[in-house]
Amino acid sequence: MFIWLILVLAGAFYMAFVLGGNDAANAMATSVGSKAINYRQAVIIAAVANLIGALLVGGHVTHTIGKGIVTLEPFLKNAKLFILGMFASLIAAGIWVQIATHFGMPVSTTHSIVGAVMGFGIFAGGGKYIYWMKFLKIVASWIISPFLGGVLAFLIFYFIKKVILDAENPILRTKGWGPFLSSLVFFIIMLSVIYKGLKLKVPLFQSILISLSFAFFGYIITWSFLRARKRRDGVYMQVEKLFAILQILTATYMGFAHGANDVANAIGPAAGVWSIIKGGLSAKESAVPIWLLGIGGIGLAIGTALFGYKVIKTVGEEVTEITPTRGFAAEFGAATTVLIFSKLGLPISTTHTVVGAVIGIGFARGISTLNLGIIKNILLSWLFTVPFSAGYRA
Repeated sequence: MFIWLILVLAGAFYMAFVLGGNDAANAMATSVGSKAINYRQAVIIAAVANLIGALLVGGHVTHTIGKGIVTLEPFLKNAKLFILGMFASLIAAGIWVQIATHFGMPVSTTHSIVGAVMGFGIFAGGGKYIYWMKFLKIVASWIISPFLGGVLAFLIFYFIKKVILDAENPILRTKGWGPFLSSLVFFIIMLSVIYKGLKLKVPLFQSILISLSFAFFGYIITWSFLRARKRRDGVYMQVEKLFAILQILTATYMGFAHGANDVANAIGPAAGVWSIIKGGLSAKESAVPIWLLGIGGIGLAIGTALFGYKVIKTVGEEVTEITPTRGFAAEFGAATTVLIFSKLGLPISTTHTVVGAVIGIGFARGISTLNLGIIKNILLSWLFTVPFSAGYRA
């Protein structure tokens, strides 16, 4: 069993590595595209935020069946088949994500691993062993999450444009609305971390009160910063510089959330194998050891540093032109969408949500500002994700 564990751990690290290279765009693409930060800074922020998110909120409990897609029945008498299937699923999903990353296409690693596990389940036990309703929910999320992310980003940017950018005195409006928008960012971040992320079992009402206190803190900090800032730049440059700061904050949150949530795509199957080695297939849930979360977090960080630039370039520069105000709206819309779907317990792709939000920003400025060719290629890569991962494995 030790040899099998080593193989699966290697597969998990490989999956985390390519996951970091592709999903880095979720958190950092719009920040780099808007020039709020450069690529080197983006890599550092994404790597650290992903690692911390994976270690602190990476999921203390996981299902050995991998996202609830495959039943355990075919493997009750053959644990080695389950272990081999999880290893093959990691490699198959990793290969697809690596191919997509090579061409700079942002794809969902969640859907990749789900597709691979599906292929393994069909190969081992046939379609009757697949939870098809769970799969249909995932398919629905492909449509709903990018649409909602796009709508929210559109509305946020439309509000910023009408209330701040198009105002007679944009600087005065920024000083008035900036602290409020900053407090919203603090509120969303803290509510998502306390109520859903850290699994501290804090009641919703108490979570809201704690989050509101952090929101007030964010309001005071931003108000003080704006009050002390001297007018050295042009009007719109000052507005964009404020939103660049807010954008870095939302980007860091997205990186933290990505490490916390999507690291399971890499270490989930490995955690299942670890559970088998410790207690057998009968245990459907098991605590994920910190060293396993660390393997996933380190893989994410290295993959981000080495290969993240390709997808960052596609999402941040080639879909539509991004400025700090637009990037803030995209990331805020995407982060809010992720929080809503997490609370509802529905499967969601952060990749799809962020891309949808960026497209929403383009619509707010006019469809002519969108690169429809790039968008078509991204959509095609989404359609091929599950069939390729499942078919390659099967």
